[in-house]
Amino acid sequence: MSAESSSPLRQTPLHAAHVALGARMVDFGGWSMPVQYTGILDEHQAVRGSLGVFDISHMGQFFARGPGAAAWLNGVLTNNVDRLGVGECQYTFLLNERGGVIDDLIVYRIKEADFLLVVNAAKIEEDFAWMQQQLGAGVAGVEFENRSADFAGLAVQGPRSAQLFDAFFGRQYSRPARNEILSVEIDGFCYYIARTGYTGEDGFEVFCEAPRAVKTWNDILRRGAEFGIKPCGLGARDTLRLEMCYPLNGSDLSPARTPLEAGLSIFVDLNKPSFVGREVLVKQRAEGIKHRLVPFVMQGKTPPPRAHYPIYKNGALIGETTSGTQSPTLGVGIGMAYIPTEFARLQEPIEIDIRGKRFPAIIEKKPLHHPSKTPA
Repeated sequence: MSAESSSPLRQTPLHAAHVALGARMVDFGGWSMPVQYTGILDEHQAVRGSLGVFDISHMGQFFARGPGAAAWLNGVLTNNVDRLGVGECQYTFLLNERGGVIDDLIVYRIKEADFLLVVNAAKIEEDFAWMQQQLGAGVAGVEFENRSADFAGLAVQGPRSAQLFDAFFGRQYSRPARNEILSVEIDGFCYYIARTGYTGEDGFEVFCEAPRAVKTWNDILRRGAEFGIKPCGLGARDTLRLEMCYPLNGSDLSPARTPLEAGLSIFVDLNKPSFVGREVLVKQRAEGIKHRLVPFVMQGKTPPPRAHYPIYKNGALIGETTSGTQSPTLGVGIGMAYIPTEFARLQEPIEIDIRGKRFPAIIEKKPLHHPSKTPA
């Protein structure tokens, strides 16, 4: 969908707040979202150095409940839900029958038999339909709901986020540990506060009922002022995640690529007896991975790489970039790409074609940026 299409762009509950703050709004997968406020560089540095807050209300929230929920989720997701204790979460994938990635998501175990799944905005309808299809009529003891319209989401990210959590709640609640979630009720409204994020820095993702979105956003900005908080847009979110080599669904992840090719096998439990796409992955592992997703760093002064730029090795075309940007932290162009396994080696030189001219780059180890240690 584009801004010129007949269908109006969807808006999060915070749309008016973004406009009031002077955000530059763009079409992001059919949603009107802030790409920047004071500028991508400024917002990126705020998250790396102190604190930033993002609107992630466009993302989807599914709930799976009931005595059969864990077993059913284990049959449709790659990671092992049985490893989760109450209040814990894990990164995982929803695959098609060819082993390709439909979506990457986080599943939270909020009660023994209750799960919250946070999915990508552009995939809400597709994910829900696919999962309902897998639920079918033969699975008992599972209640599955798409409640994306009922919730808003905010991501508070940066090395001072734990300080803001303590100031916000006055130590009424203990901070959840990394990859844990806290369920609280505030003024009669339900909140889920998870120690997760997409920037590499310490942080919290807050999911609240949609009518509380504006108050929560304003309260976070007000309480965060003493910690140097800044509202941040999608531009900084992209540069932050790419420095960490976190994949973007639809770019670095796709239905034509498996998690093994993406170098994310740690989130795939092939010891589980069955899940959608498992047999393809088992075969692929046995036969050997032909292509791998690798990060690269441009060498010298070059234009920044973008997605879909051709990659050459010894004069031959070997692939194309999936993501690319100018790294605010490193001061050089960075990106990711699928290339043949024989070239997917550390310090391997490659060339990126940028507007008809080839520039040198080398393959590096993930992540490209190492943030400070997460506080307790």
